[in-house]
Amino acid sequence: MSQSALSLKQQVVSEIKDAIQNSKSVSIVEYRGLTVSEISDLRNKYRAEGVSYKVYKNTMVKIALEELGYDGFEEYLSGPNGFVFSNEDMVAGPRVTANFAKENEKLVIKAGLLDGKVLNPDEVKALAKLPSREVLVAQVLGTLNAPIAGLANVLQGTIRKVVYALNAVKEKQEQEA
Repeated sequence: MSQSALSLKQQVVSEIKDAIQNSKSVSIVEYRGLTVSEISDLRNKYRAEGVSYKVYKNTMVKIALEELGYDGFEEYLSGPNGFVFSNEDMVAGPRVTANFAKENEKLVIKAGLLDGKVLNPDEVKALAKLPSREVLVAQVLGTLNAPIAGLANVLQGTIRKVVYALNAVKEKQEQEA
């Protein structure tokens, strides 16, 4: 192998490693049987969600994963694979993939990577069903806010009762005078 070919392959492996390290989640999908227009449609859906989709040689991805210390992917790295990198929202890539796979059975979810853990296809599909980070934060804040709002209502009711009692005493004193 010539020096330039080796250098080019090392550059590709480095690119893959960077993509994996900078992603919140990674999915491996098999695109066998998809037409060019279907793949273009899928890429557009990924792009709209801030997700990148790349096709690399499986051997290059295997080397990158080994260099990063990930194992357990060997069985998934065969055939025509696409790699989905979720850079902003960890569930965006799996969600787009799962929704597209429902419409088009040719797209197969093979595996995923989340927080250093290898995910099987069922786990990737379960991840796709989770709400986005923004929705989860809103739900947590709503849950935290509920007791505070309840306390405010209780205190407001107590103050209202004191005001009514004082008003009743005032009216009674006015009637007696």
